[in-house]
Amino acid sequence: MARKQNTLTTDKLQAIIIDALNDLKATDVKIFNTETISDEFDRVIIATGSSNRQTRSLAGHVHEKVKENGGDILSTEGEETGEWVLVDCADIVVHIMQAPIRAYYNLEELWDVAS
Repeated sequence: MARKQNTLTTDKLQAIIIDALNDLKATDVKIFNTETISDEFDRVIIATGSSNRQTRSLAGHVHEKVKENGGDILSTEGEETGEWVLVDCADIVVHIMQAPIRAYYNLEELWDVAS
């Protein structure tokens, strides 16, 4: 069973995250529905930032907007380097990556089986 948000549906949480990413001009945003392959979370969102500063800013903005709307942030990792920042929003895990890191790890291939 997925880790459920206390006050937000998964769809509402997803909309908040996508809006936050769009606010700061994230690129190549992809959403993967993982409900059928993961008991830990319902969605994976992957987005690209153009620099360390932007990836950190995007992660901070996602964190801020989710909390403002009553959502939970379980953890944030990778802010020290800013090459790949992960924000765990309980039902949704957000990966914000610089383009070379995203191309190298190719998470889309891993999560695309769920879509």
